[in-house]
Amino acid sequence: MGLFGLFSKEKKEKLDSGLSKTKDSLFSKLAKTVVGKSKVDDEVLDNLEEVLITSDVGVDTTLKIITRIEERVLKDKYLGTDQLNRILREEIAALLEENNSVDNAGYSLPSDKKPYVVMVVGVNGVGKTTTIGKLAYQFKAAGKSVMLGASDTFRAAAVDQLKIWAGRVDVPIVEQGMNADPASVAFDTLESAKSKGADIVLIDTAGRLHNKAHLMDELSKIKRVMDKVVPGAPHEVLLVLDGSTGQNAFEQAKEFTKATEITSLALTKLDGSAKGGVVIGISDQLKIPVRFIGVGESMEDLQVFDRKEFVDSLFN
Repeated sequence: MGLFGLFSKEKKEKLDSGLSKTKDSLFSKLAKTVVGKSKVDDEVLDNLEEVLITSDVGVDTTLKIITRIEERVLKDKYLGTDQLNRILREEIAALLEENNSVDNAGYSLPSDKKPYVVMVVGVNGVGKTTTIGKLAYQFKAAGKSVMLGASDTFRAAAVDQLKIWAGRVDVPIVEQGMNADPASVAFDTLESAKSKGADIVLIDTAGRLHNKAHLMDELSKIKRVMDKVVPGAPHEVLLVLDGSTGQNAFEQAKEFTKATEITSLALTKLDGSAKGGVVIGISDQLKIPVRFIGVGESMEDLQVFDRKEFVDSLFN
């Protein structure tokens, strides 16, 4: 069993609930594409293209899905509209399978990397610090020792917020306050984590994008310093995105991938809007595995992304 536990009935129900707005929006739109139609034709495909784009799947990914469905229509010229949902489900599932090379089922920490260091990046307001707190809670609940590093020293509120989460979850935090050198905080955090035998370290970083050159320099410096303390650190660079912003999240992701190497994604606030389709587009276009998704407010509502369960919740 992985660190975040088996995909229980409760988790499945929470995922279903969290994606309900996206599901309701998608199916109401799909129903309109097939009114008066008995088979999938060019008009149905044109309407389906519009449905996917307006569901925040993204233009490029939508065209890829439509092309695949067109190929299936050519093989079976009398493909019925009653089969459209099943076909769409199969193609989205196949796309997620291809683009998420990391299988998160049974997510666990590598035994040969201790402490396992995750540097968390993302613009202000996406739920970055909250995500760190929820991750800390779940790792601790799984019996792992966790340490937080407050390297987002650009805003005093960021340090204070992370301290609140550290207290709430009851895990140690290393912080030097506002305007401290972020790399210095990261250095001290890893030194402390090594001395105390921590299993995992979560490093918060500044969430600004207005100056990509400065962001790149800062993140590169933090990486260099951490590598001196724990060779190979950070082992994971997790980009947190606000799923409720739809295509804006995709644009943020593209900008961050230009500034630093991103190895995994967390999409938050999927329960707050009908824009869950952005998970499909981001996964397809960036070829970066989606690691976690947020489907609610409680600490248990940050779930390991299971592509099969995601598609099931979207189409069941």
